[in-house]
Amino acid sequence: MAYDKFNVLTSTVVPLPTENVDTDQIIPARFLKATEREGFGDNLFRDWRYDVEGNPKKDFVLNDSTYSGKILLSGRNFGSGSSREHAVWALYDYGFRCVVSSFFADIFKNNCLNIGVLPVTISPEFADVLFAAVEADPSTEVEVDIDKQKITLLSTGQSESFDINAYKKENMKNGFDDIDYLLNLKGEIEEFEKGRA
Repeated sequence: MAYDKFNVLTSTVVPLPTENVDTDQIIPARFLKATEREGFGDNLFRDWRYDVEGNPKKDFVLNDSTYSGKILLSGRNFGSGSSREHAVWALYDYGFRCVVSSFFADIFKNNCLNIGVLPVTISPEFADVLFAAVEADPSTEVEVDIDKQKITLLSTGQSESFDINAYKKENMKNGFDDIDYLLNLKGEIEEFEKGRA
């Protein structure tokens, strides 16, 4: 499935300082029956966002109009638990294009890169800086530059570099998943095949 190209993202930030957020909290198992990748955003953090009667919980950040943006800033160990890629579908469908944390579960991180959500790993110290800046001013913007592999707090210029696999980086920049990447090479593959006939 093709997704939005990612080059430079400048956005306000939604802060979720909770640590050890597992995939069942991101998208509860009862919502995994759907096979289409759309509609999962409605149930992102469902049990944290809504009470048993379906009313929004006022104290949860996604229900707080003070915060908005395409960047989710989370506490350490985001995306642990089961390997469900639906968790990333939910983040993407809700509108997040980048998740920032000081640690990600490996499978979750790879799922992000396959679906078009950039996982940016930063130091715990820089995470604290970002959380403090957003708390002090919710209109604070952060820039994520995938070419430079750098995340910057624009109000102060403080920044850190982040790692990303070169193949996944190019796919993110082009909006490709693995199948799109191969389809993009169709002409070259056909030429190669002709030479071997």
